[in-house]
Amino acid sequence: MELGIHFIDFLPGAPDKLGPTLAAAAKTAEQSGATMFTLADHFFQMEIVGQAHDPFLEGYTSLGFLAGQTQTITLSLLVTGVMYRYPGILAKTVTTFDVLSQGRSMLALGAAWYEREHRALGVPYPSLSKRFEMLEETLQICAQMWSDNDGPYQGNCYQLAETICEPQPIRRPPILIGGDGEKKTLPLVARYADVWNSTARTAEELKHKIAVLNQHCAAIGRDPGEIRKTLMVGPQLDPFSDPDAFLKTVESYAEAGVELINVAALPGNPDPVGFVARLGDEVIPKLASIG
Repeated sequence: MELGIHFIDFLPGAPDKLGPTLAAAAKTAEQSGATMFTLADHFFQMEIVGQAHDPFLEGYTSLGFLAGQTQTITLSLLVTGVMYRYPGILAKTVTTFDVLSQGRSMLALGAAWYEREHRALGVPYPSLSKRFEMLEETLQICAQMWSDNDGPYQGNCYQLAETICEPQPIRRPPILIGGDGEKKTLPLVARYADVWNSTARTAEELKHKIAVLNQHCAAIGRDPGEIRKTLMVGPQLDPFSDPDAFLKTVESYAEAGVELINVAALPGNPDPVGFVARLGDEVIPKLASIG
């Protein structure tokens, strides 16, 4: 079992402390043996973990900064909101990041959900069904731009006269799709994703979602083993308050097929870099023996 660190804590104090703290957290994660370091694609802090007025840094600018601070760890947003960037611009942004990070990018996508920041910043927020239609076309456009086909793309939501993307990525960024919706999200995972990130709360729920994903894969003739399974664990699963219970739960996730868990560095920790270091000292070595 591998560990990813999802960093959403931008409360070190003054703005001049944000960059050094973020860089130190990513470098500590890399040195500790974490597989990937991710940020959330938001412009306001999520109200489920803080307040909208709390400090929050834009994602792709932050990833570019971290690419210059690290050498080996995979860097990504978890996940990119489909409404925030036109698909062709998104493909070019991720390509640029992949080239500058020496092939350490991943394109993680979702249908977006934080209505407040959309409305506040003037970003369109259509219906959920429309956002899923846009998500699928975005996946198709990115795939075309990362191919030999630089011709037009004609969809219901987007029309591109050309899909030129030069330079190409050093490696085609793996596609991660996040979410557990059985009717819309998991069919997209089956068709397009290299990686799936679930937010299931229990091993039983996770096993059910995997069974549904397997059904969708069977319907299109895809081997579900081609899809790497990852899981975002919530704050209710604290790796330090009860380490034995944490490891037992992670073992149940591994038995279900999960290869990597994402642990969030949440706002309010007085020492976010120390939290990441402690994960490296106390958790990552134990996870290495699971799965």
